[in-house]
Amino acid sequence: MTTTQRNIQRSVEEFSEAVIAKALDGGRFCGLFATAEASGVKLDAVFADDPQLSVTSVLVSGSDGGFPSLSPHIPSASWYEREIYDLFGLLAIGPSGAYPLVLPLSDSHVRPQPGSGSGKSHDPFEIDLSPLVSHLEGEGVFTIPYGPVRSGVFESVEYVVETPGEDVAHLRTRVFYKHRGVQIAFEGLAINDGVLMAERSEGVASVAHGIAYCGALERIAGLEPPVAAGLVRVIHAELERIANHLDSIVRHTEAAGQAVAYSRFTLHKERLQRMRGRLCGSRFGRGVVVPGGVSGPPQLSANELLSQLDEIEHDVRSDLKLLMATPSFLDRLRGTGVLPPALARNFAAIGPVGRGSNQSDDVRFTRPYDAYRHLGHQLIEARSEGDALSRQWVRVEEINGSFHFIRQATDRLEKTSQTGDLWHSELGTLNGEDWGWAEAPQGELLYLVKVEDGTLA
Repeated sequence: MTTTQRNIQRSVEEFSEAVIAKALDGGRFCGLFATAEASGVKLDAVFADDPQLSVTSVLVSGSDGGFPSLSPHIPSASWYEREIYDLFGLLAIGPSGAYPLVLPLSDSHVRPQPGSGSGKSHDPFEIDLSPLVSHLEGEGVFTIPYGPVRSGVFESVEYVVETPGEDVAHLRTRVFYKHRGVQIAFEGLAINDGVLMAERSEGVASVAHGIAYCGALERIAGLEPPVAAGLVRVIHAELERIANHLDSIVRHTEAAGQAVAYSRFTLHKERLQRMRGRLCGSRFGRGVVVPGGVSGPPQLSANELLSQLDEIEHDVRSDLKLLMATPSFLDRLRGTGVLPPALARNFAAIGPVGRGSNQSDDVRFTRPYDAYRHLGHQLIEARSEGDALSRQWVRVEEINGSFHFIRQATDRLEKTSQTGDLWHSELGTLNGEDWGWAEAPQGELLYLVKVEDGTLA
């Protein structure tokens, strides 16, 4: 089982120095997380030190007044610092400042403090919904609002774009309209109920969230799920990946005016979702992953699964071959939305976005979990162009790789010994905390889970 390397610092200054040194040494920054403790707020800075996670921690007391901002040296830490201020009132002293991100509250409001156990007792928050202010003035400067209920924005996100023409000179965002307090919603749940919450944290990545959450519990218990259970997890995770990438292609073809391709890939995604429903009873793979393994065997035989998969794969590959040779489609993507590799590195881009900009991290291979370590498949080669076409090619290659993974896992599942409990290992009454991870369709997913006497703290 992959372990977590821990490094505890005595002061916020030592913490900041250690984290910055780790980043300058080439470590990939995975995130900055905060948890309320009895004597303060614990900060965890997480780095990928493959095949391990490296976690540097410090306990920040009220007398510290905050902590030195990491974002001047680690740009991707900025949003984490802003979220920590929103939820804990703990200020990162530096350029991030107190500009709100997920929960815009005045200084007089009580902060929710996830981990304190008191978040559910607070009265509803009064959120500041005043209009986003403009920062640019001058002749020819336009302020263009997008979202949350205008301009064709898919989600309830608000953007205010300020531009003198082609270039975006300034951008303000407000992304908290659907902030649900998920961290606090976990508190007090039994570990089995926590899976239900994890699966619903992000509907399109239910399986990945379940795997990451359960992986943390299994590391606390010091055991791994049975091999057969790990194989079933892989099957459902890769079906989820294909569905997400097909959805991305659907949106690209719609935006590019490719009516036939749009219809075809919408059909392929629907066929896949119906097959997922027949396989486990849920089109989103919910109810499969449980702490210690899976809820049971697939509801389709290996022959039924592979037969249906063959038909879908044949049609998907055929249409992808045509689509990725269509000049009018490729011209819309080539050179669009370029994310240079250096910028992708600075802002810790992951998943297909990162791999389209030469960031090859994929924890299925660099920090393997469940049955991935037993299946032979190579890391998908990253591309360096950094444009929308590059990211699309990454998704195409991942779709092909996922079909291969599902076949491998299904074949191996058929050959697995039928003795003992194939699907689930009992974790017992748990105490402690640890990290879990998964490679979601959008990239690396991390969970920090703390348990006290079998209850999520």
